[in-house]
Amino acid sequence: MARIALIGAGSVVFSRRLLQDVACVPALSDATIALMDPDRERLELISTFARKLVKDAGTRIKIEATTDRRKALEGADYVLTTIRVGDSYEIDYAIPASYGVDQAVGDTIGPGGVYKALRTVPVLLDICRDMEELCPDAWLLNYTNPMAIACWAINDATRIKTVGLCHSVQRTTEQLAEYIGAPRNEVNGWVAGINHMAWFLRFERNGKDAYPALRQALEDSDTFNKDPVRFEVMRHMGYFVTESTRHMSEYVPYFRKSDVLMKKFGLDQIRQDLNRRQNRDTDHFAKLREDARSKAPMKPSRSDEYACRIIESMETGQATVINGNVRNAGLIENLLEGSCVEVPCLVDRLGLHPMKIGKLPPQLAALDRANIAVQELATKAILERSRAAAMHAVMVDPLTAAILPLDRIRAMFDQMWAAHGDQLAAYS
Repeated sequence: MARIALIGAGSVVFSRRLLQDVACVPALSDATIALMDPDRERLELISTFARKLVKDAGTRIKIEATTDRRKALEGADYVLTTIRVGDSYEIDYAIPASYGVDQAVGDTIGPGGVYKALRTVPVLLDICRDMEELCPDAWLLNYTNPMAIACWAINDATRIKTVGLCHSVQRTTEQLAEYIGAPRNEVNGWVAGINHMAWFLRFERNGKDAYPALRQALEDSDTFNKDPVRFEVMRHMGYFVTESTRHMSEYVPYFRKSDVLMKKFGLDQIRQDLNRRQNRDTDHFAKLREDARSKAPMKPSRSDEYACRIIESMETGQATVINGNVRNAGLIENLLEGSCVEVPCLVDRLGLHPMKIGKLPPQLAALDRANIAVQELATKAILERSRAAAMHAVMVDPLTAAILPLDRIRAMFDQMWAAHGDQLAAYS
């Protein structure tokens, strides 16, 4: 009987998906799900929803709810992390924007991503240290961004078995099927690289190369305009990338350094918007409350998230393949050894088995390595508590370096640091 601990259960969108996924798997009908969040209001809501869900689904899943992280972790077989630590629109986005660094999201690399890592990854490491004491054999399934920096630090600093999970491969595969007018079940991809910048090295429809159809779709203006940054990257680099136009535009120096470019690629219409983000979160929270209180029975359906598929495979031995973020132990030869890479992984009762890719096409490896440089310095900053390494991580960020000279980057970094007050007191 699997025990699943969800740390950060107040993340209602992901928690909802996980609960529905587990409720759909007969082999997990005797599982225990321990929901943990420090926010009592959110915890009460998600636990109320969970108990109604398992009752309506007719499953025997046991739901626990606690604000005590150690209590949730004790004896766990699987630990899922989906946490936020001090995220601030005013610091992570608005300060860089005032210097001309207009990030799309700011949760992966860039000034926002580096500062998010400085705040968040130490908490993940604390969770891992608790796991080493309370559930040392458990698998950590991490959904917390910045994914690559988090997994890199966990792999270097702890003994915990971990994989980082994202849904960009699944969602992009679905989008590519739409772009070429194919049913989703007819297309497949062989995808590898780094989180948010992995590449469809092969894209096939019914076993045949579908890239010609995708290149034809690129030339259709209506289709191109649905995903202009990714199609433009494919036009010049030859391959389609996994993260959205909005995300991808901030990982490279080509799209966000002038208003003219922003307008050309439609990025001026999808700028970071605090009100929109807050309204979206409020809507998700309200929908969950409505469903939790409704007298109508819930009918769970499975999502495309990997977490439950991994747990099901490890519990039953029924093998599956997912794309996971793992240590680069010779998996991608022309990316930094020991960094975090995203590759196909076989999952079965014996665990998770990453697949060797070989070499990426050199132009793709070069783009990934530019992001890995930021990740490496940010990981060093976290593990060594080094403010200087954190500043250097921002200085080598591709978008930031395309816009600002070094002295302005330092001024921006210092302003962001000061705005954190005592949050970063452990760094020197």
